[in-house]
Amino acid sequence: MNSDHLLLGPGPSAPYPEAVEALQRPVLGHLDAEYLGVVAGIADRLRAVFRTSNELTLPVSGTGSAGMEACVVSLVEPGETVIVGVNGYFGERLCEVARRAGAQVVRVEAPWGTALDPADLLAARRAHPHAAVLAVVSAETSTGVRNDVAPVGAELAGTDTLLLVDAVTALGGTRLEVDAWGIDACYSASQKCLGAPPGLAPVTLGPRAVAKMAARRTPVGSFYLDLGLLQRYFLASPPTYHHTASSTLAYALHAGLGRLLEEGIEQVWERHARVGALLQAALPDLGFRLAAAEGVRLPQLTAALLPDGVDEAATRRRLLDEYGIEVGGGLGEFAGRAWRIGLMGHAATERSVVTVLGAVRELLKS
Repeated sequence: MNSDHLLLGPGPSAPYPEAVEALQRPVLGHLDAEYLGVVAGIADRLRAVFRTSNELTLPVSGTGSAGMEACVVSLVEPGETVIVGVNGYFGERLCEVARRAGAQVVRVEAPWGTALDPADLLAARRAHPHAAVLAVVSAETSTGVRNDVAPVGAELAGTDTLLLVDAVTALGGTRLEVDAWGIDACYSASQKCLGAPPGLAPVTLGPRAVAKMAARRTPVGSFYLDLGLLQRYFLASPPTYHHTASSTLAYALHAGLGRLLEEGIEQVWERHARVGALLQAALPDLGFRLAAAEGVRLPQLTAALLPDGVDEAATRRRLLDEYGIEVGGGLGEFAGRAWRIGLMGHAATERSVVTVLGAVRELLKS
């Protein structure tokens, strides 16, 4: 086992030192007043990072997929229509989660490596005016594409359709404005740009989403991921027991968010943009082709097609074994052809860029 691996894949990323140190704090009970105070602090810090005043803002126990499923099952009733933007693997996952929740799924597609057109999403909503939710992945981790959700939220504000945004890779890495962009529900994950270990999924719901949840005619299909029950556990006084949440992970997320906010959210966005641009400018010189179209590339996650004749899996394994650097393989259409290189949170540094480029250069020589 090697504890010195440089995690430059699509997640998890290396936690901030403050988050690692926080893991050593004593375990607390899940109804302990001190623990619930930490959760309240997390909620305040998440509001600052999400750029929202939403009361229902909390860390769901689980990874980003738990955040996805919690939002979908809490907001969607069987038989309702959900419009999903699909231009990568995680748009596909949203479709599947919505289908399993009993939704009628309407797909709005764009080719892998290109961004969704907000006009297409809004046209689908006009064709399905009774859609309960329109869901978009803001940072498509499988392709390194940024989808523009701001125009969608502005248009949906005067309708009964909620905007649900996947910000698993976006939150803390690129600009995200929940309130200003009219996002009704949003979820993320602790282990990417927030600089904490995996295991918690930040979620925030605005007033329209909370009202939709309160007006349900059928019970939420999941007890564990029912955001109404989680709100009464984490945010009500006195709390209502729901499950045994981890104080250890809460300490780490609280600390990671603190480090991020101390640096300043605008400064963190700028840092990710700077180091991502360095990597993306250098990869073509090594024979890689960037998968995402110019103008819609994520700085914190770069998907790059390998040079012709290079064995993707074998070279990626050598990168880990010989240099201790982890990058991710391609998903879906890019499986076996691409790498996904993450520069997120504590790993979003010039040192990470220089290190991975130097190692890749040596591997390609041999």
